Amino acid sequence: MPARNKELEAEVMNWVTEVMGEPLPPGQFEDIFKDGILLCKLINKIQPDSVKKIQTKGTNFQLMENIQRFQAAIKKYGVPEEEIFQTADLFERRNIPQVVLCIYSLGRITQKHPEWTGPTLGPKMAEKNEREFTEEQLRASEGVLNLQMGYNKGASQSGQGGFGNTRHM
Repeated sequence: MPARNKELEAEVMNWVTEVMGEPLPPGQFEDIFKDGILLCKLINKIQPDSVKKIQTKGTNFQLMENIQRFQAAIKKYGVPEEEIFQTADLFERRNIPQVVLCIYSLGRITQKHPEWTGPTLGPKMAEKNEREFTEEQLRASEGVLNLQMGYNKGASQSGQGGFGNTRHM
């Protein structure tokens, strides 16, 4: 499991506070988000009606459903699947850094949604940058021999010996 980054956790918690418009309850990162209620409210603030039903109390299984609903909503919103944490990562505290990465990714993805005017998180997302080359420009490089093509100013591997062999002096 990767080491926890307290600065990143604080940055994520500050962003969640800004989005929610109210202070978070006191406690550790994993305790605040464990039941999934705050996560569901967060995605509903960003994209209204993303999570229709939020369990505020009940068994562990019912509270874990909140996390699963949040995960489904952010996947639909555009968070890459490889950045979404597993339910047990949060609920059983198995991989809190992955949870932090997931919420950070959500904050970053908000930049791609023009309807979101609230705070964003992380560096500015790159825009598509297509380039057009003429046929002449593409063909200009065909006559150039690069170093991987065997021309490297007379240097060769002769004298290297077999790799793995001992050097005889």
